[in-house]
Amino acid sequence: MKYHIVDIKGFEAHLPILPLPSGISIAFFNLHGDSELTEHCAKELAKDLSDCDVLITAESKGLQLTHCVARELGQRYYAVARKSRKLYMQDGIEITMGSSITTGVEQKLFLSKHDEDLLKGKKVGIVDDVVSTGASLEGLERLVQKAGGIIHKKAFVLAEAEAADRKDVIYLASIPIFA
Repeated sequence: MKYHIVDIKGFEAHLPILPLPSGISIAFFNLHGDSELTEHCAKELAKDLSDCDVLITAESKGLQLTHCVARELGQRYYAVARKSRKLYMQDGIEITMGSSITTGVEQKLFLSKHDEDLLKGKKVGIVDDVVSTGASLEGLERLVQKAGGIIHKKAFVLAEAEAADRKDVIYLASIPIFA
């Protein structure tokens, strides 16, 4: 297997290069199960998110990262956009979003009433692992706006390809897309 090596603010990560059904390949970044990498990235992102009132992420790869960032910032709660409506979310809100580079299909995001209330009128920091096409980010932005939150910052561990040129996001390192 081939790997792409990236320096994430002093942490060297070896990312496997994996093909997608679309014919391109990506350097696959996975925080699941890597507590050392997750903690490192959370500490680095927290430096840029200290002026946010509350954080939001989408399940699943951003969950442990956002948990650690919230802990670094002394925030007890953070909002989680779910990809399916859970029993406790009957009174929450939802949006339909476009397909991301990894899913290739239209998706929905759901927010519980508790998390909707958590965001309302607050400066919100959006946190996730990778920004690429921006489809997932756009979905989170629309959910924050629908909940009455104020999008304050958008922070990622990695910016993929052209996303590294965006001026509206914070990221720790960039990675290419492979043809």
